[in-house]
Amino acid sequence: MRFLLSFVLIIWSSCATAQGLLSMNTLQEGRAWEAVGRLEIAGTAFCTGALIEPRIVLTAAHCLFDPDTGARVPVDDIQFLAGWRNGRAAAYRRVRKAVQHPDYRYDLAGGPERVRDDIALIELQHPIRNTTITPFPTDEKPPQGARVGVVSYAHDRSQAPSLQEMCHVLSKQDGILVLTCSVDFGASGSPVFTFDLHNRPHIVSVVSAKAEANGQKVSLATDLQAPLAVLRRELDRKANPGVGLERMPAGQRRNTGAKIVRP
Repeated sequence: MRFLLSFVLIIWSSCATAQGLLSMNTLQEGRAWEAVGRLEIAGTAFCTGALIEPRIVLTAAHCLFDPDTGARVPVDDIQFLAGWRNGRAAAYRRVRKAVQHPDYRYDLAGGPERVRDDIALIELQHPIRNTTITPFPTDEKPPQGARVGVVSYAHDRSQAPSLQEMCHVLSKQDGILVLTCSVDFGASGSPVFTFDLHNRPHIVSVVSAKAEANGQKVSLATDLQAPLAVLRRELDRKANPGVGLERMPAGQRRNTGAKIVRP
């Protein structure tokens, strides 16, 4: 089945929790997923991110921007809460620097180009070295029809991560994956996993937005391997891209979740 992204519309009305979502409210349920965490944005909004190295978090690029002004959020207003669950995290880390894909344009009018480059890396001030928190390996993008899973937080399940492990790749177009996975506000930046023969997860993509295609609710995710190599070079090249950015006024709320892609 092929979905034409020119006809995809991102919608942001609240929806009920989808069937197939396993809420990991206890430590035992979420033990294998502690490297997924909440990205707190100035204490007023959040996205989802995942460790791919002890000091590196993978997320969506739009999570680094203030939706009202279009300015980058200062890095000292961002915190990564690994394994956040019911008011506690397995590890808390401040952020040293963050880079979005160099082709990502936050001010770009809605369209597939914005989704395709919607990926970012965050370098933590201190690595997370904890025997219960293991960074996830990355892998090549999955073929059409492949089984994938997503671990995410969302506005109606913000206090514990949820796992949806039985969704599939519907289509691949121009560096974008169209998935059957359920996402909502806060799920931006969520890791998309494939599973090897031993059911071990590997990150293959990052959730950018939710959408409808041909009347079916879908999620849109970015390609990973080529953009990830570019982001690593950007992270090494830039001393600290968050320094010198203007702070937002205290109490100003930022939206979370993916942005609107219009026809």
